Amino acid sequence: MDTRTLALGARFTHVAQWPTSTFALVEAPDQEGVVLADRRWSTSDDAMELRPWTDLYGNRGQKLTLPAGESVFEWSATATVPDNVDEQDPTAEQLAPEDLPDDVLTYLWPSRYCQSDVLSSDAWRLFGAGPRTLQRALDVSDWVHSHVQYRTGSTMSWWSAVDTFNNGYGICRDISHTFVALCRALNIPARYVSGYLPDMDVTEVNPAEMDFHAWSEVFYGNRWWTIDARHNVPRKGHVKIAHGRDAADVPLVTNFGNPWLKRMIVTCHEVDAAGNAA
Repeated sequence: MDTRTLALGARFTHVAQWPTSTFALVEAPDQEGVVLADRRWSTSDDAMELRPWTDLYGNRGQKLTLPAGESVFEWSATATVPDNVDEQDPTAEQLAPEDLPDDVLTYLWPSRYCQSDVLSSDAWRLFGAGPRTLQRALDVSDWVHSHVQYRTGSTMSWWSAVDTFNNGYGICRDISHTFVALCRALNIPARYVSGYLPDMDVTEVNPAEMDFHAWSEVFYGNRWWTIDARHNVPRKGHVKIAHGRDAADVPLVTNFGNPWLKRMIVTCHEVDAAGNAA
């Protein structure tokens, strides 16, 4: 299988008034199809001890304490990814809820940002006659992509799938939430995913600075499938950080205080064998 190599990273600069407990969920874990190397954490202060933790969904992060004043922490790695787009099989069968694995059932319930109960009538009106296969989830993705305009920086942290559905715009987080909520309303297990996505082999590139990305996974047959309603085409290079019911489960950085985030820099681009930008 042909592969490509990516440089990944996330650098956060904070200014805190006092020592502040912080949880970071920005490192990519081991995952199928992706080979990670040169993984490293660095901090601007030796006193910022990094301590690993694992959440309810199996996601891995780091705990640390920001010192008073300005500080920096950073994660970086290289990732070898397949030189092909996300796999999709429109004929994959949807399982009845009673036939789902126990650990998948939680992704059928409404959650803070994905109010599938509120959107249930709309979901069945729009997609109830669709096939009980992955094609139905692809049809949901088509609809969300067509009816929700992507607007960089257009929404706040409280904006939910219902807000996005009713107003017709949002950022990638909101697009994923809307897709997930509609799928759950149709008894399709769906979860929110945070991660890195490079601009590989695409014709339209967002001129904004590189940022983290959000997409979704749906469970059909006996596996999870990647669907990215923001772009609505299979893409190359999705590298997952974490998954959960919605963004509330997988915050990139949680501060137990109120430090100022002075700067965030996200790295995600292709490199050659020498590590130079391709």
